[in-house]
Amino acid sequence: QVQLVESGGGLVQAGGSLRLSCAASGSSGGTVNTMGWYRQVPGEPRESVAAITKYGSTNYADSVKGRFTISRDYAKNTVALQMNSLKPEDTAVYYCNADVTVVVNVEGATRTKEYWGKGTLVTVSS
Repeated sequence: QVQLVESGGGLVQAGGSLRLSCAASGSSGGTVNTMGWYRQVPGEPRESVAAITKYGSTNYADSVKGRFTISRDYAKNTVALQMNSLKPEDTAVYYCNADVTVVVNVEGATRTKEYWGKGTLVTVSS
C-alpha cells in the first residue's frame, strides 16, 4: 500500500515563501507515474496546483505560474513544491497526489491507482 506523507506547511506573510515536500513509500515493485499537488479551501472543490510526470514534464495552474515550482527526486520518490510570492488566496490545505502502476499477474496485466496524502495547511496572512 502506497503512503504519501506531506510536510512543510505553515503560516507565512504575504510575499513570503514556503516549500512543501511529499514522500511516497510502499511503491516498490510499482511505477510512480505523475506526482502532483492539489489544494482545497472549505466549501470549494479540490484544484490541481502543479504536477510532474515520470518524464519530467510539468504543468501548473494559471494562478501559480511563475510563483510555484514543482520538482521531483525520482530515486527517492519524493516531490516538492517551492512556493514564492505567496498571496492570501493561496491559503488552503495542500494535498500530495500520485498515481502508481503495478503489475497484477504473470501475464503482465497492470493496474493504476491514485493515492493521496492527508494534507498540510498553508496559511498566508495579509
